[in-house]
Amino acid sequence: MAASKIHRQDKPVIGINSDPSRSVGHLCLPVKFTDCIPEAVEKLMNGQFKWTQRQRIRVTLKGEQAYTPPVELHNQQLQYPEYRFIDCYQEQHNCQKGSVVTPDGCSNFVHKLPVMALNEVFIGESLSSRVSYYELSVDGSPKVKIKSSGLTVCTGTGSTSWSFNINKLTPQCVEQLLKIVNEETGSALPLEDSKLVERITTRFNNSLIFDPSETLLAYTIRDPVVFGTGFSSKPRGFAKRIEVKSRMFDACLVIDGGLSFLFNDGAVATLDILEDDALRTVTLLD
Repeated sequence: MAASKIHRQDKPVIGINSDPSRSVGHLCLPVKFTDCIPEAVEKLMNGQFKWTQRQRIRVTLKGEQAYTPPVELHNQQLQYPEYRFIDCYQEQHNCQKGSVVTPDGCSNFVHKLPVMALNEVFIGESLSSRVSYYELSVDGSPKVKIKSSGLTVCTGTGSTSWSFNINKLTPQCVEQLLKIVNEETGSALPLEDSKLVERITTRFNNSLIFDPSETLLAYTIRDPVVFGTGFSSKPRGFAKRIEVKSRMFDACLVIDGGLSFLFNDGAVATLDILEDDALRTVTLLD
């Protein structure tokens, strides 16, 4: 929530993990400083840290509902909601609406959202049991129609979280793949070597994580429908710009698991990663 309030690179954000027993706190100072705040402050004042520029995703919505106020995602699921992002949105929301006229003469609103994603953006049907239908363009490529369980787009900061858990392999999967390789090629890879399986698993999973300062988007097409659809897109990859056009009727675009924007048929979302949008954070030096 604090990061959502910051739109300038000259204002750093320093996180304190107040409850390390319940939260890892990747964006906070190391856990040991939770009970040693004076030591952390002294290090900061003495310059014993390095700057980290965490890239964020800028989202621009286009469509008739581009200015429809978002809802806190927890309002849709919990009896006692937690309003983590609504206040930020209301503070930063610019009520001046810009409009464009499409070739068919229809007027659409264009809205650069005042809240950027530090971790990820999710696009898909509000009900997870429904198939999400949308058109996807990566770095200016022709739009491709896709059916899946939704689309996630993350930063380097978010690559250790949801995106990682969607794409990671388990030792069981790796062992089965190596067995198939042996059968198909006549190789004799030592499947009984659990350390080999573990090394391969770890190496692949680590390749899913990238530096928070990299100006890259990592996208994942969740559970793509491939049978009988002519699906030929890569289920995951990297990009600088992603454009998504909705073909759904009860869909949402969710920023950092908090703010949920309407994203129904005809709406277009453009996701950009720009250096000027980075969040300035610190890493204390030992």
